[in-house]
Parts: sequence; C-alpha cells; structure tokens
Amino acid sequence: MDPTGNRGSPANPSSAPPSSADAREVAKFDALADQWWNPRGPMAPLHAMNPARMGWIAGLLGDVAGQRVLDVGCGAGLASEWLARRGARVVGLDAAGAALDAARAHAMAEGVTVEYRTGTPETLEETGFDAVLALEVIEHVPPEERSAFLAALARAVKPGGWVVLSTLNRTPRAYAVAKLGAEYLLRWLPVGTHDWKLFLRPAELGALMRGAGVAVTEVAGLTPSLRQGFRISRDVGVNYIMAGRRV
Repeated sequence: MDPTGNRGSPANPSSAPPSSADAREVAKFDALADQWWNPRGPMAPLHAMNPARMGWIAGLLGDVAGQRVLDVGCGAGLASEWLARRGARVVGLDAAGAALDAARAHAMAEGVTVEYRTGTPETLEETGFDAVLALEVIEHVPPEERSAFLAALARAVKPGGWVVLSTLNRTPRAYAVAKLGAEYLLRWLPVGTHDWKLFLRPAELGALMRGAGVAVTEVAGLTPSLRQGFRISRDVGVNYIMAGRRV
C-alpha cells in the first residue's frame, strides 16, 4: 500500500483518479496515532472541540439513527464514534493507516460499530450518503487538489444531503492562536502540524463548495470557552464550521 492509502497500483496509472492525500500530512497523523484518544495529548484541542462541533452537526442532521454518514479524514474516529453511538451507520475514511488502526482498536474496545476504510474520497465508489463530513481536513489538502476534493465529497452525498467541513481561517489571529499558541507556546500540537498559508478564509471555502454543487446555508465559529472547552459562536476568526446541501 502506498502512503496515500491506495491499494496497489492501477493497471493504467494515467486513468487513476488524483489523490488529495499529501504523504507528508499523512505521515504527521500516523505518527500521532497512539496519542489520538488521549484527551490531554496532542489531540487535546480536537477532544475539547468535538462536543460543540458534533452538537452543531446534530442540529443540522436531526435524528442520526439509521442515517448513512461518511466521515472523511476521520483519523482515529472521534467524530465517527460520536455518530455511531447515536445510531448512525458510519463509514470512516482516511489515508493514514496507523490512525485507522487506532480507530479500529478503540471502536472494538468500546463496542462501537464503525466501518473504517483506508483511502481518499476521490477513490470512493460508494455514493448516496445522507451526510458527508470533512472536519479539520481541508487545510491539509494541497490547494491544487481542493476542487477535486470538494467534488468528491459532493459526489458521495445524495441530492439534498449535507456536506459539512470545519477548518481554520487564514487570519493573523488564527496564526497567533492555532500556530504560535498551540504549537510553540502551549505545545498542544507538535510543531509543524499546521501551515498557516494553507488555512482558508470562509469566502474561499464557500466558493469551493459552491463550485462543487453544494449550496452553503450555514456558517458558525468555534470559540474556546473556559467552561465548555469550545462553544458555537458568530466569531469565525480562528476556527469555523460550514455546511451546505448538495443541489
């Protein structure tokens, strides 16, 4: 298996779909695989953010029991397990094999059913999902592959289904908080986890989504809170989440 998670080499390489997985980014998250479920480890910000972002997503999807949800860039399964515990039929997709091994082990230990697959959305043949999520993923996708990445997300969801992405805004404040603060001062994340130049402004992400045939209807900020970890707000200056329906 190659670093992008594709199984084997295609018979005709020129006809193979492009991959949105950057091998360097995949390696970063594989290296953190054994720490993913440690709420005080390198993934502490995701653990703190998960209740707020998943509560917001649940407000969009309604009762998720029985819904088919694709979690792209699922890592070790924080969002996937949250949905599966509430009855969703979840496919977790990621190019980081070691992170998926951690996801499978944790789900088995917890008695949670999630179907984890190695790969990228461009290689996924299955369609008709009720919702597709890509949380804290697109800032790790090379800019030249982002249109294809969004198109693959839209192709996987049924007409009228939700496409939801969360990411980081490219603002001076996001640089100070998510790069300097989280990586250098507080050491929440390993140095080099993020590249500020790859963050997306909401207008840029919205344009990509519309270009893929997704009508954006919802945008919210994810703001740190001393009492709640993170909370939903109108402040999109650092972390934000965006959703729309496939037209």
